[in-house]
Amino acid sequence: MANIDASTELTEKVVAINRVSKTVKGGRIMKFSALIVVGDGNGTVGFGIGKSSEVPDAIRKGIEDAKKNLVKVSLKGTTIPHEIVGKFGAGEVLLKPAAKGTGVIAGGTVRAVVEAAGIKDIRAKSLRSNNPCNVVRATVNGLAAVKSLDEVAAKRGKTAQEITG
Repeated sequence: MANIDASTELTEKVVAINRVSKTVKGGRIMKFSALIVVGDGNGTVGFGIGKSSEVPDAIRKGIEDAKKNLVKVSLKGTTIPHEIVGKFGAGEVLLKPAAKGTGVIAGGTVRAVVEAAGIKDIRAKSLRSNNPCNVVRATVNGLAAVKSLDEVAAKRGKTAQEITG
């Protein structure tokens, strides 16, 4: 994960809140788990999980965790430079660039991540798992793995002009 200044203005979005219970001798103990996505709308996105006995505390902890796990996304205008499949566990997310004006065509979990990252035009399909935690992680992994033309050119030791022809 990249070290990005967390002091910039970040938008927070609650993706999922889950009630979990632990059975003890005296009965059940209820707690809450919150999955949060944060982003600056300009190519930086992160996610976090917070757990607590109260929902607001779980959300606060999730936001703090998300600010520690920010990644930078390579953008090409309002979309991503190329198609990619992000993977995590059983979760797989197909991310495809889209023409300007297409909008965000994605499911709820993937939509939260790409909107927080500031991507305006994208087509996405969540494959295999529909577990929100795995889908969010797969989406972030996919977005972090996207390389811009300049990054690819630098890696190959060429100029961007030589690669495009």
